[in-house]
Amino acid sequence: MVVDGLKWMFLIIGTTIGAGYASGREIWQFFGHESGLAILIFSVLFTVCCFVVLTISYQEKTENYSVVLTRLMGPRFSKGYDVLIIVYLFTTTGIMIAGGGAALEYFHVPFTAGILFMCVLLFIVSIRGVKGLTGLNSFLMPVLIISLIMTLTVYFRLNADFSFSNWVSQRNWASSLTFTSLNLLPLVAVLSTTGTQIKHRGEIWIASIGSGSILGSVSFLYNESLLAAAEDIMLYEIPLFALLESYPHSVTAFMAVLLWTAIFTTAASGLHGLSTRLRSMLDMPSWLLAVLLLCLMLPVTELGFSRLVALLYPVYGILNLYLLVVVLIHPFFLRKRF
Repeated sequence: MVVDGLKWMFLIIGTTIGAGYASGREIWQFFGHESGLAILIFSVLFTVCCFVVLTISYQEKTENYSVVLTRLMGPRFSKGYDVLIIVYLFTTTGIMIAGGGAALEYFHVPFTAGILFMCVLLFIVSIRGVKGLTGLNSFLMPVLIISLIMTLTVYFRLNADFSFSNWVSQRNWASSLTFTSLNLLPLVAVLSTTGTQIKHRGEIWIASIGSGSILGSVSFLYNESLLAAAEDIMLYEIPLFALLESYPHSVTAFMAVLLWTAIFTTAASGLHGLSTRLRSMLDMPSWLLAVLLLCLMLPVTELGFSRLVALLYPVYGILNLYLLVVVLIHPFFLRKRF
C-alpha cells in the first residue's frame, strides 16, 4: 500500500511539475511578495483536490477523464471541459517546447534550434510511444525534487531574509485559487486513468497528503528564494538560472540537464495524450497527426517561454475556477460515499 501510494504521489508531482513550475516562472507569475498564506492555502486545496479525484477514480474504476468529469459536473458541462482539456494540452505542450528551447540556451544553443531539436525528439517518441518515458519520469521526479530542494535550501540560507513578521501582510492569498485551478485540469486528466489500478483507499491518503505537503513546501522555498533574487529574475527566461548564478558551473549544468529532461518528458506525455484523444476523432495515422500538431505548435513557441506563461497560465487559472469549486464541494453532496 505504501509503495503504491508513493507511486501515485510521484505521478501527481510529475504531472504538476512541468516547464513552468520547475523553472520557477510559474511560481513567480502567481506568487511573489506577501504569498506565504497563499502557498499554505494552495497546499491544503491541492491535497483535497487530489483526494477527491482519486476517490472518484477508485470508486468508478475509471480509465479516462470523461467519467470523472461527468460525475463532477454532469454530461453537458463535461463536454465543454473536454474541449478545454484538448486546448489546454495543445497550448501547454507548446509551452513545454518553448521551455525546452529556453533551457538549452544555457548551453549556448539558439532558442529556435532548441525548439526544433525538441520537436524532432518528440516526433520520434510519438512513433515509439511514451511507456519508457513514463518509467523514466517516475525515476526523474524524485531526483528533480531532491535537487531542487537542496539547491533552494542552500540559496535560501545564504540570501533570503525571512521573518515571521512578514506574515502580517498577506494580500496575495487569492492567487492560491487560480494557482490550484491551473494545476487541476491536467490532474483530472492524468489521475482519472488510475482508477482500475488503485487497490486500497490508503494509497489515496498517502498520495494526496504527500503530494500536497511536498509541493507546498517546495513552492514556499522556491518563492522565498526568488524574492531574494527579484532584481535578477528579469534578465532570465528561466528564473531558476538566476538562483544558480553563484553556483559552480557543474551544478548549473546538471540542473539545466535535469530541467530539460523533465520538460521533455512532460511535453512527450502531453503530445501523447493529445494525439490519443484526437485519433479517436480523426482518421489519420499517428505519425502524421504528430507532425501536424508539432507544426501547429511552432508558431506558439515563437512567442517565447516567459511570455507564454505570463499570458496563458492566468487565463487557464481563471477558466478552471468552476472546476475547482465543483471538486471542493463534491464530498459534501456525497458524504456517504466519501
